[in-house]
Amino acid sequence: MTLKSYLSAIILATITLTILISGALLVFVTKQTYIDGVSQRGMELAKVLARDARIIQGVLTSNQGTATTLQGYIEPIRAETDASYIVVTNQNGIRLSHPNSDRVGKTFIGDDILPTLEEGRVQTTVAVGSLGRAIRNFAPIEYDNQVIGAISIGYLEQSVAELLFDYYLGATLWLALIYIIAIAITLAIISKLKRTFLRFEPEEIVQRFKEHSLLLDSIREGIIAIDRQHRITAINGAAAGWLTSDHQTHELVGSPLNNLSNTLSLLIVEALTNRHKCSVTLGQHEFAVTLYPLTGDSNHSGYLIVLNHEQEMSELERELTRTTAYANQLRARTHEYNNKLNVISGLLQANKTSEAINYLQRESDAHQHMLGNLVKSIENSPVAGMLLAKYHYANEHQITFTLDEDSQLKNYDQSVNDDLITLIGNLIENAFYAVLNNKSNEQADVTLFISDRTNHLMVTVEDSGAGIDKALADRVLDMGVSTKEDAAQHGMGLYLVNRVVKHYNGSLDWERSEDSTTVFSVYLDKRELKK
Repeated sequence: MTLKSYLSAIILATITLTILISGALLVFVTKQTYIDGVSQRGMELAKVLARDARIIQGVLTSNQGTATTLQGYIEPIRAETDASYIVVTNQNGIRLSHPNSDRVGKTFIGDDILPTLEEGRVQTTVAVGSLGRAIRNFAPIEYDNQVIGAISIGYLEQSVAELLFDYYLGATLWLALIYIIAIAITLAIISKLKRTFLRFEPEEIVQRFKEHSLLLDSIREGIIAIDRQHRITAINGAAAGWLTSDHQTHELVGSPLNNLSNTLSLLIVEALTNRHKCSVTLGQHEFAVTLYPLTGDSNHSGYLIVLNHEQEMSELERELTRTTAYANQLRARTHEYNNKLNVISGLLQANKTSEAINYLQRESDAHQHMLGNLVKSIENSPVAGMLLAKYHYANEHQITFTLDEDSQLKNYDQSVNDDLITLIGNLIENAFYAVLNNKSNEQADVTLFISDRTNHLMVTVEDSGAGIDKALADRVLDMGVSTKEDAAQHGMGLYLVNRVVKHYNGSLDWERSEDSTTVFSVYLDKRELKK
């Protein structure tokens, strides 16, 4: 159902229901008000006639047994009112007047007159008489403090309905007019809403909003959009993570840009309405900032700010360098293995089979032991591939890299696997660096333990390195902080590990053990990995 149809149905149903309820209340209130008014008028008229001297005299004469009629006196009075009838009776309920003269002298029909005759009660009832169902008002005729008769003034319900019909007809016309006006206003409002929403349906708006959020958070660069008043209208996770650690992205939308970064706010003022590109320092990091003016239908409406972390750009260059170096190492390893194959071939050609087997066994035992552990314990193929690459790196640099035999890791979604590779890979790489640069320890050992047997995924990396400088202990997880000598080119490993841990609401601890080893431990809730 489209937005227009949906809103039209809701508003039309609401208006219709309101009109129906209002009409029903109007009918009830009008009828009740009219009946109350009729009763009040009839009662007042009855009380006035009950004190009329001529009527009292006629009733007294009738009570004495003399045939009496007040027909000629009462009917002219009734003709001047809206009453359907005025009946005067003596104390025995004998009529002295009636609209039909042939019914004069006969007994009043209905027991509802008795309380008036016997007790002198003033009352209003609804009953059926000789003329039909009517609203009947009774008042006693008294003489010397005694009830000598009664007066009944009636309004036939049929006559009341005919009178109310005119009121109902007028009210119906007004309600119909209001109904038509309400529908016209509704259609105008819906048309205005459609133009306001650029004729998108609600589902399309929600879908575009989700795509907008996903697109922003998928961009590695920091993105900030601001309006003419320099208020933030959109910001992605990368920019929020670089510029603040206290607020989520949705909390920053609507706040002034200078609250987030006074440097960027000053850049906007300097750029005016032209595209502007420069390098700035925000906190402890260098960024390449590009400002794009945003223009609306008529004039300038804001800026788009794009932040490129120059450290990450340098990291890409370093990664390319490492990849090139690794390719060169693979070529060197190829030559090395060709030489070893030549040795084996020579031994076999010399019929020294046992020596060839022993030589081959020595070369493959360590590799097979690591490979066996990976096949037996690590079902997660991407992580297993990364660990095998780390093992080859350790062999090349004379590092004893051991995977605990009790390790176990199952396979997860691709995004989780990527995060696990980032987490485990950076911890291992830091451990390799630590043991290679520990001049006081001849043995370079790194041990890895991974387990997801329980409700938590646990990763422990232990190394025989020199440990972490106490001066950096409290800041070692911050971006840009490093224990390496060329700290300007590092400081991202543990920061990335910590970011993955926080993403899955886990915990990251490290300690220096008594046997001079450093242990990093990570705990992740497996329920968070499956969301």
